[in-house]
Amino acid sequence: MPEISQEEKAIAKVRAFLSKNGLGDVIREAHETIRTVDDAARAVGVPEGEILKSILLLADEKPVLALMSGPNRVDMRKVKSFLEAKKVSMARPDWVYRFSGYKVGGVPPVGYQKQPLTLLDESLFQYQTVWAAAGTDHAFFPVKPDELKGLTGGIICDIKKDSTPG
Repeated sequence: MPEISQEEKAIAKVRAFLSKNGLGDVIREAHETIRTVDDAARAVGVPEGEILKSILLLADEKPVLALMSGPNRVDMRKVKSFLEAKKVSMARPDWVYRFSGYKVGGVPPVGYQKQPLTLLDESLFQYQTVWAAAGTDHAFFPVKPDELKGLTGGIICDIKKDSTPG
């Protein structure tokens, strides 16, 4: 029997979670990478705003998953204030992989041994469906923001960086 690759294991974890939670087998795979928002929008065939970014942060050394609409950026000051944390930073790629089993570019919003505290930026809710990574930089799935909130136990808040006029 052939050995299952790390990528196949990563997708299988997300697939099992989605199936267990009633979403069925909705994962799709693309030949092109979905590592960046631009890549993902092209591969999926949707506007960048409909791409979900799953970003692991460390707030006072505890994992926090920030879920954002594609073109938006996380405002660390807003996260820090919202969580009443002393320090908030982006988790390093090696830490992300050790913690989650997923590599940056394929980090999903679900499929963790224990779901980290999850913050959903309120701007996600302007979209009917968003497209999330499913464990690798080639796998993705559609999900409604309300479903995402339920699946992650997430908190809706304003954590996006305000755009500056210019």
